[in-house]
Amino acid sequence: MANPNLTLFSDRVATTGVMPVQQIKDAIDRYILSDQPIEPAQLQPSSLDLRLGTQAYRVRAGFLPGPKSTVLACLERQGDDVVPLDLSSPQIFERNHVYIVPLMERMRLPKKVSGKANPKSSTGRLDIFTRLITDYGVEFDRVPEAYIGPLYAEISPRSFSVRVHHGATLNQLRFVVGSPSPSDRSIRDLHKSQGLVYANDGTVIDANVDKGLTLSIDLELGNDSGPVGYIARSTSAVIDISKTNHYETEKFWKSIARPMDGRIIIEPNHFYILASKELVRIPPDYAAEMIAFDPVIGEFRAHYAGFFDPGFGDGNIQGVRAVLEVKAHYVPFSLQHGQIVARMIYERMMQVPDRLYGRELGSSYYNQGLTLSKHFVRGP
Repeated sequence: MANPNLTLFSDRVATTGVMPVQQIKDAIDRYILSDQPIEPAQLQPSSLDLRLGTQAYRVRAGFLPGPKSTVLACLERQGDDVVPLDLSSPQIFERNHVYIVPLMERMRLPKKVSGKANPKSSTGRLDIFTRLITDYGVEFDRVPEAYIGPLYAEISPRSFSVRVHHGATLNQLRFVVGSPSPSDRSIRDLHKSQGLVYANDGTVIDANVDKGLTLSIDLELGNDSGPVGYIARSTSAVIDISKTNHYETEKFWKSIARPMDGRIIIEPNHFYILASKELVRIPPDYAAEMIAFDPVIGEFRAHYAGFFDPGFGDGNIQGVRAVLEVKAHYVPFSLQHGQIVARMIYERMMQVPDRLYGRELGSSYYNQGLTLSKHFVRGP
């Protein structure tokens, strides 16, 4: 059902931009193909959840097939190093191993339509490194214009072993028409006209725009007595990704108390859940993507699941903290309160989605503060 609050925008249809849910729905059977029907739960405001097929392959290392090879041909060349797994019954994907899974969906894209993928929020918050691969692909997480062929997920759990099954959704795909180029000027204009970042009291604050909207880390002692973040524990326990509100936090995570001096040190190859200082808003006619890694701001990764849907933080109180999945590379790295850790790119939707991120859609993190994945028991 269309959202009555979107009447003002509903007749605005652009020729380029990110495809909204109603246009994705129209594209099913035309250039989004599957042997099993696309389920309504897969349709997000600005993306499509992709489902694992019935077969998986454990491999020694991830790969890109390159412009002259298919994914299956690459698997065949690896010979005995490839171990097939049947996902028609649940299987454990072990931590620090790499798996290639053919997805149920395949593409028959027309000219001027391309795709880009990201892990889902729950996937990122479990530190499950997930990337999309196509036949003849030279980039991860990209489906080139006019691509015809299957899709594959490269999956590597990094902190916890996980139990997965046929039909599970770990990543999502956005469809982009044309090549719209987001600019710093357009982001500044958007902030001036609609407001993109807010303080804790809901007031608009100045936006720092430099190759995208920059976000900083929340490590302030302040009046908040809750933890500043979480660090994944080393454990042999397995997380079944089909279970929600199920696992006790303490078994898998150690909370990080708010530091007196506003600083913490993140250690190499440890996984942290932290949050942005700013409260972020995505207007209904825009989608956003957080840049996962930028060596200019530090040798660490700040986000795995980078897609933010239209309507994120667009509620009664404007703005919601962005949860950050942080992992340092190579050396220990000191973070201080207010330090820039990520950049957000805003992209115009072709049309305002007829459903927005939030409570009514059943979004898991619609009113998030510092929130772990939906698999863990929520507080009162």
